[in-house]
Amino acid sequence: MGVNYSLENVRSLWETGITLPLSFRREQLLTLQHAIEVNEGVILDALRADLGKPPCEAYASELGFVLADIQYALKHLAAWARPQRHHTPLGLQPARSSVHPQPYGIVLIIGPWNYPFALTLSPLVSALAAGNGVCMKPSEFAPQVSAVLARLAREYFRPDILTVIEGDATVAGTLARLPFDKIFFTGSTAVGRRVLEAAAANLIPVTLELGGKSPCIVCDDADLRVAARRIAWGKFLNAGQTCVAPDHVWVQASCLRPLVEHLTATIQTFYGPNPQQSPDYSRIINLHHLQRLTAYLGQGHLECGGQHDLNDRYLAPTIMTGVPLAASIMQEEIFGPILPVLPFNTLDEVIKQVRTQPRPLALYAFTENRATQTRLLAETSSGGVCFNDTVSHILARDLPFGGIGASGMGAYHGKAGFDAFTHYRSVMTRSLHWDPGFKYPPVTTSLVAMKRIYRFLLGS
Repeated sequence: MGVNYSLENVRSLWETGITLPLSFRREQLLTLQHAIEVNEGVILDALRADLGKPPCEAYASELGFVLADIQYALKHLAAWARPQRHHTPLGLQPARSSVHPQPYGIVLIIGPWNYPFALTLSPLVSALAAGNGVCMKPSEFAPQVSAVLARLAREYFRPDILTVIEGDATVAGTLARLPFDKIFFTGSTAVGRRVLEAAAANLIPVTLELGGKSPCIVCDDADLRVAARRIAWGKFLNAGQTCVAPDHVWVQASCLRPLVEHLTATIQTFYGPNPQQSPDYSRIINLHHLQRLTAYLGQGHLECGGQHDLNDRYLAPTIMTGVPLAASIMQEEIFGPILPVLPFNTLDEVIKQVRTQPRPLALYAFTENRATQTRLLAETSSGGVCFNDTVSHILARDLPFGGIGASGMGAYHGKAGFDAFTHYRSVMTRSLHWDPGFKYPPVTTSLVAMKRIYRFLLGS
């Protein structure tokens, strides 16, 4: 499949400098806000068609999420874009030093299928705020949302400001090999590697928002009823298809049975005796992923759930125990509504287990013991950490969101999002009225004297 996109033409339009004034950037953000608000019903229908998302969940996790990003960017844009004065060493005086935020240029955003609206448009907000032109490639696995995004781009934006290219993985690969000024990718670790390889040929900076097996640790001092409610909410939101969902739970052995009972009761409270009939429960994106998930069901003891309907793309919220560490469900990112619950005896033991896995996008722990929290922060590594809740930390716009190692590269949200699409240009302006000769040849000072001069003049 070919790509009908001329990066050179778009770049020539962008290079007129139209995006540099803050007034223009605000106008684009307000246009995006208006497009979302006017087309709310169409967007919610598309999310229902692609993922079976209930309207309230879809609004809170997709539309509302992006609208909050826009409001935050509008509020802080002037401060983010302002040049910042910096110190100038004594030996370079008289001079002024500053850092000027500058848009990268034309950027490529490749979106995922699990939150096809929010995780494609949230980086768009940051890119527009930073003054870039954008080419956006939504996921083909959410075709209804992809079509809506393409239409909104055509109807509300100039093509040099925003163009949406639809298509399959071949199209995404073709785009990633073009000489964009920045690439922002959200998706799986495997595809993220391929995007990084493609970008390397043109030395394109890349932000990768990936995933991994985010562990959740429940200690014996936690309120198990509250922990179960917050774990179940984070795990079964969007039928488990959330990059920061708790992948599995480690619980202190003495609390395993009570926690499982609370989780089982919470699922019934949330979704009723038959979650397939619940208006608040989503569906699996496609048959391939549903079959991948159902293959895990025989790898442990089903405490609850496991029911599935291929025609409806449905898999019930499922709790499993007795899962061997060598099982594939404990080696691969689950990315669905199956929650293995495993016992541990000592904190040393669970920290060792967490450290055997690639560094995850998130780590969760339910404990109010400060010493335990301190140990977990010091002895584990992850993109982010949330104590006594799951998923909620991504809603704090002042917190950079991103992974580490296999779970990602770079961060965004709020100021970090503006930074992700901004080149910080260092600028020094010196005076012509004073030009001491000691730095020019021929050298008339000894090496010992030169060392002293450097320490005094440049170490200040």
